Amino acid sequence: MDMAKDREKMNDINNPKSEIRELKLHDLLIVGAGPAGISAAYESKKLGLDYVVVEKGLIGNTIYNYPIGLTVFSTTNELEFNRGDLNPAREKPTREELLNYYVHFALENELNIRTEEIVLKVERVSEGHFKITTNKKLYESRKVLFAIGAMDFPRRLDVPGEDLQKVHHRFLETFPYVKKNALVIGGGNSAVEEGLHLTNFTEKVTLLVRGDRLTASQIAIDKVNEPNSRVDVKFNVIVDAFEGKDSKLKAIKYHFKDSDKIEEVHPAAAFVFIGQTPNTGFLKEYVELDKYGFVLTGHDLTHDDHAAVHKPLPFETSVSGIFVAGDARHGSTKQVASAVGEGAAASISIREFFRRSE
Repeated sequence: MDMAKDREKMNDINNPKSEIRELKLHDLLIVGAGPAGISAAYESKKLGLDYVVVEKGLIGNTIYNYPIGLTVFSTTNELEFNRGDLNPAREKPTREELLNYYVHFALENELNIRTEEIVLKVERVSEGHFKITTNKKLYESRKVLFAIGAMDFPRRLDVPGEDLQKVHHRFLETFPYVKKNALVIGGGNSAVEEGLHLTNFTEKVTLLVRGDRLTASQIAIDKVNEPNSRVDVKFNVIVDAFEGKDSKLKAIKYHFKDSDKIEEVHPAAAFVFIGQTPNTGFLKEYVELDKYGFVLTGHDLTHDDHAAVHKPLPFETSVSGIFVAGDARHGSTKQVASAVGEGAAASISIREFFRRSE
């Protein structure tokens, strides 16, 4: 691909000419340009919807925040928008290959994405009319789709010493832990997949799991259970404290649920991956959330003002016309492959919404 044309297209996305135009009523405003947002934008374009995407960070921002060199566990056909588009060097793509694919896909398809633009406020003016205020502009749209992910606010254990150096809630790279022992707390996709990624360089990874089983994808679980795996899993564990000296981690104290005996381990670093709190605080006044802050959609709720007319469509929230896809949605699997599918499916639901109102 011509790099000069790439730069020109990127400039168009970051500084769209439409910024100087008068306000117009879009069919759909999509918040987020991660896998779900890109997928929704592509499907919306194919459906002929007048859409715009605003993203607080970069195109593919979710993938950009993955650890350097991470191999994604999903297969290529689950991650790509068109079959055969994604061609990694090995069976499954790395973070860098996937990010490159998503960015180039947005450029080549001239998706209407505006980056580094933060949504500050959403107002429902009337049925089928929303105002969305960002740090750059005021938009008006008939429908809104939030595809915002859930990586901004990692959950904490809230135990002593959690703010010590070498206790992390995000994982950027493996190189500082070459031939060292590391510890990961959690049993879901993030904990297991990033624990496996650490074993590419570390001597050993200990996985402390609060429950009695892993809840990650079966592919990841199978890798943990391989005979040559260097992941040591301990189930039914309660972490009591992180202990350190001079602000540096020295030990982690824990006990098993059926015992009061305190045990300890001395890793070079600890990673706490026990889930995320989605960035949905600005939505809580408008739509129904579950107790963890994830947005309820579809069959998980019934619209008070539309119950007699129709049931909410898949991915539709408690507010008629506001939809959510991807990691911020209650019940989502929090995986890239699922986000890709949800983004496209949500756009189809929105098109069905328009069809019903015609």
